[in-house]
Amino acid sequence: MNLSPRRPIFNRKAESNVYRMFFLALMVLGGFWLILQFEQGHMKSPFAPPATPTRTSASYALEGDAQFTAGDLTKAITAYQEAVRVDPNDGKSWALLARIQTYSSALVTTDTERSARLVEALESARQATTVAPDDSTAHAVLAFALDWNADPSLVDEAQLQDYLTQADTEAIRALQLDATNTLALAFYSEILVDQQKWTQAEQYIKQAVSRDPSLMDVHRVYAYVLESLGEYNLAIQEYDRAIAITPKLTFLYLRAGANYRQLAFNSPNDINQRQLFEKSLEYFARAASINDELRINDPTPYLSISKTYSQQGEYFIAARNVQRALEFQPDNADFYGQLGVIYFKSRNYEGSIPTLQCAVMGCDGEDSCSGRGLDGCDDQHPAVRVIALPLSLGSVDYFQVYFSVLAALGPRDPTYCPTAMRIVEQVRASGFENQRPDITSNITAAELQCSDTESAIFLPTPTAPSGTPQPVPTSTPFTMETPYPSSTP
Repeated sequence: MNLSPRRPIFNRKAESNVYRMFFLALMVLGGFWLILQFEQGHMKSPFAPPATPTRTSASYALEGDAQFTAGDLTKAITAYQEAVRVDPNDGKSWALLARIQTYSSALVTTDTERSARLVEALESARQATTVAPDDSTAHAVLAFALDWNADPSLVDEAQLQDYLTQADTEAIRALQLDATNTLALAFYSEILVDQQKWTQAEQYIKQAVSRDPSLMDVHRVYAYVLESLGEYNLAIQEYDRAIAITPKLTFLYLRAGANYRQLAFNSPNDINQRQLFEKSLEYFARAASINDELRINDPTPYLSISKTYSQQGEYFIAARNVQRALEFQPDNADFYGQLGVIYFKSRNYEGSIPTLQCAVMGCDGEDSCSGRGLDGCDDQHPAVRVIALPLSLGSVDYFQVYFSVLAALGPRDPTYCPTAMRIVEQVRASGFENQRPDITSNITAAELQCSDTESAIFLPTPTAPSGTPQPVPTSTPFTMETPYPSSTP
């Protein structure tokens, strides 16, 4: 009997399948292809986080405008710097960056800082005209930046005139490109004031106001024109209109407050003078309040408050406000200079020496705390290094006060007169005597005192701001053309 072999039920013999092999080969090749695509970046994992959307130049520009209106000029500058980084060929953003940088120079206190900020603004404005040579606003802002760089405390006379000539040319070019450009009309008016062409300046700014009274710049420049004409009440009204448009820009409050202070200074009536000083302080206090709201550590309002109290002869509170400013910037040599002049004006001559030393010669360690009028350094008031101010027209009065005090107090310390004479030689070598005739008389007085220090007679003085009576010379033959130097309103 023939039986067929049994079928392999449990251990079936392997068989090859060409279709299966082909499918597996395709799977392997597909895997290699996917890996290659991921490595080359052509494909992304579905589990990867979504990419951050790229911001446009216009987005940053809108942020910059918002920050400027909010009063935070530092953030506004940062936003516009990002805008031109994203689109370097955006002439409008370069121009608006330059405008904000120029305005922000009003909120820095030293010549060095202000000069650096204005140079940055000028570079941005030139870049705007490079990428947009036929844009009227770009040329208008360049004229604006050139005009603010023409600052007599920052540049010599030749450079000043060169900047003004360039500014005039750029403003005219802006108006040739667009005769209806309100911003160009306003900035040209400001340039004309600085060229002492007041009648033309008034004509152009009135055109600007009639064209577009909604611009802050127009009212600011109109106020500046009125200031130059001595119309301080009308100037305040224009500053108030500018404030109504941009209520968070502190430099507008500072300028309006400075005009009230000028009115007070000119007033022959004691009651009216006191009221005007109070109005001035209100504007400065408002600027300080806005900075608190925005969490901006800006010392400028406190310096303006100090100037106002100093003009009223209230030196103690004036000194306290400069010390408040020093809490924000304890290494700012200009603030030490302002505090030293206040000590001097209050007849606290001995107390002014360490403070003026920080401004004129620099200081560090415990000397920096003594310069701030403190008993010593601590965690709240740490020691800092203060770099001496460069000698300039903006700082020369600090040098004058310093050598005058040292010469007057020569008998108290044998090192005072040698130091005073070194400072005298430094001031004399600067050549500023040609521009400031008071410098020569102060140098002469200091040299006479140091040549005959033994004849000096000392009398007790009223209580100084520090609360400590100090000996004072019978005379202090020091004069200044201005209450004390600073760009602060």
